[in-house]
Amino acid sequence: MSVTSERIKSSRQQKKLTQQGLADIINSSRGSVAKIETDVFTPSYAMLTLIADALDTTVEYLQGKTDSPLKTPAVDDNGDEPPLTEGQKQVAYFIDPSATPEEIEQIKKLVEIAKLSKRRL
Repeated sequence: MSVTSERIKSSRQQKKLTQQGLADIINSSRGSVAKIETDVFTPSYAMLTLIADALDTTVEYLQGKTDSPLKTPAVDDNGDEPPLTEGQKQVAYFIDPSATPEEIEQIKKLVEIAKLSKRRL
């Protein structure tokens, strides 16, 4: 098994989640989670992000790039900007998983404009 599949399974079990429980959180199927955990299916970066959030860890940990499963606190430069909501994070990751912080800010502004005008993106 790959590092990613092993860490997903191990982290899920540490959180006392079943495959179905994790699938419900990430809006997927139990079969998809099982395939990811057995290396039959390689998850996209967007899916890894959802899994990492559900397991309260980082994509880097799940991929084996770091040995620390802990999330690092976000740095807030000026204290004025609220953190991204889960929905905003998902939109940013689905649009471009390699989005820079500046691009994410532009996406956030677009979402805010859409919310203000009550229009769909």
